[in-house]
Amino acid sequence: MTSPLLSTPGAVSAESPDSGVAAHYGDPSHEGRAIERSSAWVDRSDRGVVRVVGPDRLGWLNDLTSQLTTGLAPGKGTESLVLDTRGHLRHHLSLMDDGEATWIHTEPGDGPELAKFLDSMRFMLRVEVEDLGDSRAVLTVLGPDRAKVVGAASLDGVPARTTEGETDLFLPTERLTGAAEALTAAGARPAGMWAYEAHRIAEHRVRPWLDTDDRTIPHEVDWVGRAVHLEKGCYPGQETVARVHNLGRPPRRLVMLHLDGTAERLPEVGAALELDGRAVGRVGTSARHHELGPIALGVVKRAVPTGADLVVDGIAAGQEVVVDPETGANAQINLRRRPR
Repeated sequence: MTSPLLSTPGAVSAESPDSGVAAHYGDPSHEGRAIERSSAWVDRSDRGVVRVVGPDRLGWLNDLTSQLTTGLAPGKGTESLVLDTRGHLRHHLSLMDDGEATWIHTEPGDGPELAKFLDSMRFMLRVEVEDLGDSRAVLTVLGPDRAKVVGAASLDGVPARTTEGETDLFLPTERLTGAAEALTAAGARPAGMWAYEAHRIAEHRVRPWLDTDDRTIPHEVDWVGRAVHLEKGCYPGQETVARVHNLGRPPRRLVMLHLDGTAERLPEVGAALELDGRAVGRVGTSARHHELGPIALGVVKRAVPTGADLVVDGIAAGQEVVVDPETGANAQINLRRRPR
């Protein structure tokens, strides 16, 4: 679906996986500054939207996913993962509960599969799952002034997922244009996916299936704490999470890369990260940040020295450590010899 907000003056369409929404509105640098210094709205109406209703919903989601969802405060945003039995990602959920329903948005194209999976796991529990990708659209508001502009836009009754840095509005699709216009009138600047992705990368937040691959486990990409709760009951994939946390260390670790600004291009997702001519990892998403310049997220082998300079697609890349090489192995095991 092509967003109606692409008719906003200056809008330029993004490329896959965000085709259908705006890459920018004519000035991505100023859009990035607005995200960090004042307020901006970002059209993310390409996201999948799923709603879960029923009195058993939070306990049920708690049993299926990696996050503690029981007792979730209304409106409080969190992340959760559906993992397979080996601890590898199946679905990533950005969710909140409003007291009557749990609202979830997920990566473009993944909404129907997530809804299908959740529906297959209902069994006899009192839950209902709805794929609302065609009737609801996500509009994200960011910046230190976001609460003020959301309040001034008079969007009462719209489900809102609030985290420390963002407010995600689950708008009826027919209200998307009007809400964006109201936010603009309240002082928020339109910002495209280029600026949003640069902001996300600078915050070290990975994007599923772009910054991850089919071997990724949560410890490698800083999902523990953010999307994985370590003190909750059993769920699929917990054995892998617990084993790495208590006894081992993940084989790879997330880094942010500061790319050589003299290169005119950004590396392709999946390009090899090299050290002294040897492949030691892969690059994920990359963007041009309004202050930091070209940056990217990557995953490298745990043994790669943290101070080593890397190369990706012929572009020099300096590391910023996100996941410490010593992550994991938290069990305190004291073995004592039996007295003779």
